Amino acid sequence: MNRRLLALLCVMPALASALALPSEEPVPGGIKIIRLPASANSAAQTPATPPDVDADGHRALVIQDGSDWIAIVGIPLSAPVGTRAVTIKGGSGDRTVEFSVGPKEYPTQSLSVPPAQVNLSKQDLARFEREKARIDRVLNRWTDSQPDDLLFDAPVPGVRSSSYGSRRVFNGEARNPHTGMDIAAPSGTAVFAPAGGVVVDTGDYFFNGNTVFIDHGRGFLSMYCHLSAVDVKPGQRIAAGTRIGAVGMTGRATGPHLHWGLSLNHAWVDPALFVRSRK
Repeated sequence: MNRRLLALLCVMPALASALALPSEEPVPGGIKIIRLPASANSAAQTPATPPDVDADGHRALVIQDGSDWIAIVGIPLSAPVGTRAVTIKGGSGDRTVEFSVGPKEYPTQSLSVPPAQVNLSKQDLARFEREKARIDRVLNRWTDSQPDDLLFDAPVPGVRSSSYGSRRVFNGEARNPHTGMDIAAPSGTAVFAPAGGVVVDTGDYFFNGNTVFIDHGRGFLSMYCHLSAVDVKPGQRIAAGTRIGAVGMTGRATGPHLHWGLSLNHAWVDPALFVRSRK
């Protein structure tokens, strides 16, 4: 075998292992893909150790592409238009990489729900605060394993709304914008994990209803809400395609559907950017 062909075969596994990337959209609620400079690696790092990239105090997802590293940075829905930055830590010193966040207009959505789900009692408000802290702990989780995939099918077949980012008005009162994708489907329709990972939490939440959280690695987590059934347990390692529950309308919901959320560096981002078909 000649040397040129041998060299090509040695390179091919690294190229084949590269993940398909989501759609870049550097807007509030979107993502920025940054190819890191070669100097991002510190002398103490092994070739398989990703650089530490900080995005607003949270570690960003970094994946390997051959011999290069790519940061996939979640942009909070509340981020202002303008210049934003991440910090590459280590090596001979911290380095800052800036990027621009462009504008995006999101619609307003008016919904009618039971009054008790808008104006909370003291008991319900206390429950909500406990659950919010619980979700924050889940989203702060960090594991070193690289995600199996970053481009996948939606977790349930159905009509996907473009509700991500919409300003929610419940019974005439404005509330926080919507931070996930709603997929309408009949109650009981199976919900499947779109990518492998570890189930880090399940529970019955005031607003979200029956919910499952999956850690896909390096600060990339997913959430599945309003389920009528939960078929997995915390600590369970699952593969892509594993049934995790069924569509329902538990919690604050006006009809049976799945609320699907994706979080990068503690920022809820638009799941549509990670779906193979965005139709």
